[in-house]
Amino acid sequence: MSDQDRQAASREHPLSRARQSLPDHPVRVALLDLLAEVGTVTSTQAAARLGHSSGLCSFHLRQLARHGLIEEVPQQGGRARPWRLRWESSGQEDGQDREVPEQFDDLARGLEDESYQHWLSHRDRAPAEWRHDESFSAVIHLTPAEMAELAASVRQLLAGYRDRDHRAVAGTMPVAAVARLFPLLNDDPGQR
Repeated sequence: MSDQDRQAASREHPLSRARQSLPDHPVRVALLDLLAEVGTVTSTQAAARLGHSSGLCSFHLRQLARHGLIEEVPQQGGRARPWRLRWESSGQEDGQDREVPEQFDDLARGLEDESYQHWLSHRDRAPAEWRHDESFSAVIHLTPAEMAELAASVRQLLAGYRDRDHRAVAGTMPVAAVARLFPLLNDDPGQR
């Protein structure tokens, strides 16, 4: 490794360095995506949501923890081991009222992009009826309140699918649903 590479690596965020040292694996990517979505999860909950065994999810959760990407949530007893994404604390030791740091947003967006690229490069392995995807985008004109209302509507629409038991409906498969609402900024400050 050159001196320039070492200097660049030392400036990199610790989560990025840890993630690079952990080989990509679809179960790990799915677990990180799930944690980004729900906050905390046990291996049993992850198995139910992702359609894998609890043992497989437990193994990959421990690997993610070993590489510093997630951590166990302090618990009050019982056998369940909930996990959460790990980031630098904002001063709240009890984990309450922490704002999600910008690095977390970057990690989540990177995982979404990586998952999509993985899909594109491996789509030919999917059963024929699953080889397409539904991608769309639109530029719409909203007020800040309307943007928040639209985001809440999308979350509510997805909640009905997210919360159901995947085993109850034959033929289901985990599907990533990604929505990004953000204002398009004009480079000319004189125009709106």
